[in-house]
Amino acid sequence: MRVVFMGTPDFARPVLTEILSQGHEVVAVYTRPPAAAGRGMALAPSPVHKLAESFGIPVFTPRSFRDEETLATFRGLNADVAVVVAYGLILPKAALEAPAEGCLNLHASLLPRWRGAAPIQRAVMAGDAKTGVMVMRMEEGLDTGPVALADSVEIGTDTTAGELHDRLAILGADLMGRALGALSRGTLTFTPQAEEGVTYAKKIEKAEARIDWSLPAEDVHHLICGLSPFPGAWFEADWGQGLQRVKVLRSHLAEGYSIPGTVLDEELTVACGSGAVRLGQVQRAGKTPMEAEAFLKGASVTKGTRLG
Repeated sequence: MRVVFMGTPDFARPVLTEILSQGHEVVAVYTRPPAAAGRGMALAPSPVHKLAESFGIPVFTPRSFRDEETLATFRGLNADVAVVVAYGLILPKAALEAPAEGCLNLHASLLPRWRGAAPIQRAVMAGDAKTGVMVMRMEEGLDTGPVALADSVEIGTDTTAGELHDRLAILGADLMGRALGALSRGTLTFTPQAEEGVTYAKKIEKAEARIDWSLPAEDVHHLICGLSPFPGAWFEADWGQGLQRVKVLRSHLAEGYSIPGTVLDEELTVACGSGAVRLGQVQRAGKTPMEAEAFLKGASVTKGTRLG
């Protein structure tokens, strides 16, 4: 099939690779414009941009689809279908209708749960037992289109958003490959989403990342897992040099009781509003991630220390 691929982050890369491996003709890739990154804040192309260039595929980086020139270029590609994976731009009706078979979107949740920008993180933060990926036909509404194929995975007790992201990316690539195969044979069918159970995965706000130790241990643990590795749930404490911020990248549910935020033992178990969490991997500002045991060797953290 003649395909236009539209995606930006690492999550989309396996899908593009799978489409190419199946022999489809990817006539163009659309991705977000290069963005400032790194200490020098130099402009860097997106992960999908880099992959497309390695295959010699033409890359387009419009800032929106609101102008007629961008739409005309898109229409002129004469695509059978557009495949959209975490692209990051809103496509107007004119763009959605341009490819002969419309636009297929790979979404990382079991719709209608977690429509929106951060479905993987929100599923972990909410303590969901499972999630998945779905291929749907795009409409003007936010992730409201009818679903063609779906696959699900269990979310383990200590699974991080990063780990889940990687599993779903591989699962999604296979699912989209199957969807395109069925579409090329004329056998791909769609089912409207359920009207009940709709939730929205809003973008992660900076203020959400600070750990509130007064919450139940389960909520604190889910927050830590859901924001790992990025942006990272964090707390502050004074190690003798003023307040310093520390990210927590891994934790485990534990037992214990004290004033919320109090360190309960020499293994970095911290009391919550109810129960406790044991911090497994942490990262001090400007440092690399380290296991809690290594962290304790270089920080004055003793039983009774209060974390803010």
